[in-house]
Amino acid sequence: MVDKQVESLVNANEYVERYGFSEKVEYEDFEKGLSEDVVRKISKIKNEPEWMLEKRLAAYRVFESKPMPRWGADLSDINFDDVYYYRSPKGKEAKSWDDVPEDIKRTFDKLGVPEAERKFFAGAEAQFDSSVVYSHVNEELDRLGIIFVDTDTAVKKYPELVKKYFGRIIPPTDNKFAALNTATWSGGSFIYIPKGVKVPMPLNAYFRINAEKSGQFERTLIIADEGSDVTYIEGCTAPVYASNSLHSAVVELVAEKNAHIRYVTIQNWSKNVYNLVTQRAHAAEGASVEWIDANIGSKINMKYPSIFLMGPKAKGEVLSIAIAGEGQVQDSGGKIYHLAPKTTSKIISKSISKGSGVTTFRGLMHVAKNAADVKAHVSCDALLLDGFAKTNTYPYNQINRNDAVISHEAKIGKISSEEIFYLMSRGISEDDAVAMIVLGFIEDLTKVLPMEYSLELKRLIKLDTSGGVG
Repeated sequence: MVDKQVESLVNANEYVERYGFSEKVEYEDFEKGLSEDVVRKISKIKNEPEWMLEKRLAAYRVFESKPMPRWGADLSDINFDDVYYYRSPKGKEAKSWDDVPEDIKRTFDKLGVPEAERKFFAGAEAQFDSSVVYSHVNEELDRLGIIFVDTDTAVKKYPELVKKYFGRIIPPTDNKFAALNTATWSGGSFIYIPKGVKVPMPLNAYFRINAEKSGQFERTLIIADEGSDVTYIEGCTAPVYASNSLHSAVVELVAEKNAHIRYVTIQNWSKNVYNLVTQRAHAAEGASVEWIDANIGSKINMKYPSIFLMGPKAKGEVLSIAIAGEGQVQDSGGKIYHLAPKTTSKIISKSISKGSGVTTFRGLMHVAKNAADVKAHVSCDALLLDGFAKTNTYPYNQINRNDAVISHEAKIGKISSEEIFYLMSRGISEDDAVAMIVLGFIEDLTKVLPMEYSLELKRLIKLDTSGGVG
């Protein structure tokens, strides 16, 4: 038992060293708590047009009127009056990495963000609390007519596009946290891919909460025009504090006819962050949308990427992994709505839990009355690392046609002492043996990730599952 406690402490210290550190940053003055005056102040600081302020105020009224969710994880500890809804470090957004303030640069240098951009990404932005502090797009993307800016900039430079799509897929009335985001949003990514353009390399964003009791409410909107193709990868971390932080993002994806969007998330928030995110995509005729969703961190995670297959022959896929360690709740899954004929989809969920960690899969497969010749598959597999871990599965199918071909499978397994003993007898340490088994379990996810992120995910999983078998 003592050995396990020591291993747990070592793992926690490794997270702090690599991700859970914080920098002493000078912030602009802003009060704590949420009110109509706070919403107005956020909009004024950003020098927004009146139409965006009106959206914010309407959303704030929705937030005030909606109750907290009565299902899922326990959110009763969230104190909305004890959160900073806007925390901006002093200084302007930098176009060159050399111009980023030194204290903020140290954070992202430690996280490897500029290095990842140089090695791999076509464009990148870095968000620190409420502000995008760095944004860069290479010349090739400019030449192709691709727009990749933070959403605050898009409101000013591309107002007609923002007006057309902002809140169209996820209105503030959708849920309490979508309303909260719409009222208080800052930063996030706005991407427009012109007709027929294939983005040659992934676009990347990195979101960092630094200040204690901060909320981060980025708003991401990606529009892939007809026949275009884009991959977007986001990562996120936060320092370890005794008090809780709140992350409540909204992501809207629009895939027009025959377009393809792949959206990848590596969520590694520290275990004092509530991660409450709404993500949804619309896929037109022949379009394809993939959500690849890895949830490793946070105290409570509630996230269910959704795809609405709006046109014939549209395709949707949600591939998710959730790892719940001590004291964590990972409540995740996916939803797909077949609203047109000959649409196809797949939801694949892998969850791993240990100790007091709890994983929950929530999946919805909906087939509308007019959606003929639908094919869909749902698979949810859970792996328990000890005798204390818990997992729940809540699949829900709404099938309104007899010709739909829907398959569903679910498995729950546990790492056996015999498996561990066999690997250890070959000279492999116990931690490495556990990691090998876990990585084999989630191979579906790691093999579709770009190499840089696949290697980092494998390293994170090894760190998070170390000492996990009881």
